[in-house]
Amino acid sequence: MATWDDVRRIALALPETDEQLSHGHASWRVRDKGFVWERPLRAADLRALGDAAPTGPILGVRVEHLGAKEALIGDDPEVFFTTPHFDGYPAVLVCLDKIGVGELGELIVEAWIARAPKRLARAYVESNFPRAE
Repeated sequence: MATWDDVRRIALALPETDEQLSHGHASWRVRDKGFVWERPLRAADLRALGDAAPTGPILGVRVEHLGAKEALIGDDPEVFFTTPHFDGYPAVLVCLDKIGVGELGELIVEAWIARAPKRLARAYVESNFPRAE
């Protein structure tokens, strides 16, 4: 299963990405726009989740839109979840110790594409995912 080292390696391999501390926790940004971050559960999250609150490391991940968030949570609620704090916000929380490295990589790349400037994202996609002719 994935680790913080995997998150760091995958995120920092993406163009114009840097790592910063935000509220004492690691976050990864592309041109000052956050796309993934360490997100331990807070007291309000624990109250809202009750017995369903996960105990392992939690990664926050931006998604393209609320539909993508709902799809991820619906497809695998053991890995993806949300809290009331993120209601109406295009981000999902991920149980890092329950996701495979390959799936984590896809999620981080998609988050980066959603937050990167359009030209930068387009250049990355064109060079890494060539279309079949």
